[in-house]
Amino acid sequence: MIPGKYRSVSGRAANNVNCGLHLVIQTSSLPEKSKVRFKKVEFKLNKDTSSFPGRLLQHDLERNYSSRQGDHINLVSSSLSSFPILQRSSEEKILYSDRLSLERQKLTVCPIINGEDHLRLLNFQHNFITRIQNISNLQKLISLDLYDNQIEEISGLSTLRCLRVLLLGKNRIKKISNLENLKSLDVLDLHGNQITKIENINHLCELRVLNLARNFLSHVDNLNGLDSLTELNLRHNQITFVRDVDNLPCLQHLFLSFNNISSFDSVSCLADSSSLSDITFDGNPIAQESWYKHTVLQNMMQLRQLDMKRITEEERRMASVLAKKEEEKKRESHKQSLLKEKKRLTINNVARQWDLQQQRVANIATDEDRKDSDSAQDPCQTDGSTLSAFLEETGPLDSGLNNALQGLSVIDTYLVEVDGDTLSLYGSGALESLDRNWSVQTAGMITTVSFTFIEFDEIVHVLPKLKIKFPNSLHLKFKETNLVMLQQFNALAQLRRIDQLTIDPQGNPVVNFTLWKYYVLFRLSHFSMQKINGTEVTQNDMIMAERLFGILAHVASSELPQYRLISILGDA
Repeated sequence: MIPGKYRSVSGRAANNVNCGLHLVIQTSSLPEKSKVRFKKVEFKLNKDTSSFPGRLLQHDLERNYSSRQGDHINLVSSSLSSFPILQRSSEEKILYSDRLSLERQKLTVCPIINGEDHLRLLNFQHNFITRIQNISNLQKLISLDLYDNQIEEISGLSTLRCLRVLLLGKNRIKKISNLENLKSLDVLDLHGNQITKIENINHLCELRVLNLARNFLSHVDNLNGLDSLTELNLRHNQITFVRDVDNLPCLQHLFLSFNNISSFDSVSCLADSSSLSDITFDGNPIAQESWYKHTVLQNMMQLRQLDMKRITEEERRMASVLAKKEEEKKRESHKQSLLKEKKRLTINNVARQWDLQQQRVANIATDEDRKDSDSAQDPCQTDGSTLSAFLEETGPLDSGLNNALQGLSVIDTYLVEVDGDTLSLYGSGALESLDRNWSVQTAGMITTVSFTFIEFDEIVHVLPKLKIKFPNSLHLKFKETNLVMLQQFNALAQLRRIDQLTIDPQGNPVVNFTLWKYYVLFRLSHFSMQKINGTEVTQNDMIMAERLFGILAHVASSELPQYRLISILGDA
């Protein structure tokens, strides 16, 4: 059904019933004191009108109506009553026994309708009625049309248990209420009102069509229980998100045009609906995105129409291809995320071991007999605490990723990572990786080698392997390596070449010495160092290094025994 169709259909039905009413007003001439005023409203009915449709809003009304019309309908009002009284001739009642139209009669109240208990269709379109009343006796009523009036509250319907079609569009209703007894309701039209919330309709288990277009809805929920609903019109509201639609087993048509939906996540429940075949999003911010159509089709493969246009097989095929690529991309992203988090978890574990080791050394140095219970803990047994601390530091994770991390056994005591042209080694166990059979391509690509949480004196032993395995390595980085004395830099002289050197202050006390950079420049002057800790080495730096340490070298070479000097030079 096209959005708003029920209005046009009911409009045609009403026009057939209206039949060109002619108004005549008569007033009595009784004396002023004793007279009772009567107004006679006479409706002249055209005899040449088309037949009333056999279906209203796709609902069977059991019979077609004859085009023959009666002669007169009278609305008589008295000063004794605030309501006009409907009067129809016997012939009129016979010809139109089950329908009545009082469309466009400038009515402000519902008239009293006596002797018409058999009415099934009642039309009050285009009047000024403010309250539903005087129809509680029409208990056989199937269709009630109050479109385009001034009604502010749904009321006066509790006795109409047979009512199937209720049309209250274009009124002033602010709340859905008082529908508890209308359990047979099939069509409910409340478009063009001032409703801000969907409520009090969960009991309408036979409702098939619900029109809430042009209201003030900001969200969609509370739809549970509408097990027969096939069409839901929510066009022209202020909706930002949708829920509960996946709980409607029969919903086929959903109209969400001209709202404030900006992402598919806000309507993700639609992907879980197996019955939806027709949906509209045009006029929403989401419809302006380049990924809009493919995303909708990827998540709702069962759709036949999108924005009132038929979905072609080619569009469906392309959406399927993109969905597979998206899934592969998501899996790869998940894999990378898992590897990244595992890396961080391992580094966290290595750092804990390093801290325990430094604490142990400090305790031994201060007191040989003192044993610290914390230093005796096996670092490999910190799995649970490490994982717990890590999850607290990194914040909430994706549930799937979190489950994967929970399954990891955090016993890694070192980490070796190649990222671009950088080889990073964490933990002393990582030094063993230098014995691997590195591919020529990878080995040639490495220009930077980073050492973290490894004793510098242990690194010294693998320096010969480093210059053989990675001949293009020009930049060395040291962080948490216990560089404490200038003499330790002497070991770097055995490398083939170094262009850059980075000594992180964290875990390397030697950088607290004012002259450490000049010593490095003097001792490794044969390398023509270009940068130290990211700062360019200037000619003035080289001159200063020579002035500070050159005289010491002269004295050492003059005073030391020849065998000792040869030993030192041999190391260099």
